[in-house]
Amino acid sequence: MADQQKIHPVSVTEPAQVAPIPKPTAPLVPRGSSRSENGDPERQQPPPPLKRSLTPYSPLKPPKKKRGCCVRCLCWSCCLFFLLIVLIGIAAAVVYLVFQPKLPKYSVDSMRITQFNLNTDTSLSATFNVNITARNPNKRIGIYYENGSHLSVWYKGTNLCEGKLPKFYQGHRNTTQLNVHLTGQTQNATNLLQLLQEDQQKGKIPLNIRVKVPVRIKLGKLKLMKWKFLLKCSLNVDNLSQDNVIRIRDNKCKVRFRF
Repeated sequence: MADQQKIHPVSVTEPAQVAPIPKPTAPLVPRGSSRSENGDPERQQPPPPLKRSLTPYSPLKPPKKKRGCCVRCLCWSCCLFFLLIVLIGIAAAVVYLVFQPKLPKYSVDSMRITQFNLNTDTSLSATFNVNITARNPNKRIGIYYENGSHLSVWYKGTNLCEGKLPKFYQGHRNTTQLNVHLTGQTQNATNLLQLLQEDQQKGKIPLNIRVKVPVRIKLGKLKLMKWKFLLKCSLNVDNLSQDNVIRIRDNKCKVRFRF
């Protein structure tokens, strides 16, 4: 007979009691942040690799300065101005060679005094008649004497009388005699008469005749713009007596022009 199985009693021990896990007093996740069952994704995933640019490095070009355009404009302006001066010079040279211009000549031929006396208020009244000769020596140039001229007689800085030239045209190689009537009045002329008497005793009274006259030059058939002749004549006379023959001792006239 088979061996009977023996049953031995086994003592059952009670399972050990596990200590309870203490609850955390502070939250594991800071306030304001979100929880995730999978943890922090930034800590779990590695950062993406940095991409390197294959474009070669080139230094930045400095911006173009605006004054470069201004310099070009200034250079062009200077060149045009220089070219204009050259053209004007060439034109003036051609005119000079073709027409050979010469300044007109003037002279004071005679002078007559119809009034020269001291008034009761110590003013001096004077009336002169002056004969002037104008000569145009040019072969191909005419002169138009325009309105607006002024002629005056001066003695030691004092204007004695004034007048004006007539309007006329003077042709090529022409000589024109002009009779100009001048009148004037000088205030407080007592001292002036004393100086005149002293010079008259010497037989030499210095006078200056000044003329300003606008003119137009005619080159062939071309009439140029208006210029101005400035004439100054220095002369010495023997006396300034009324209704007396006046002898002109010296007579020098200079003329110049301006635009």
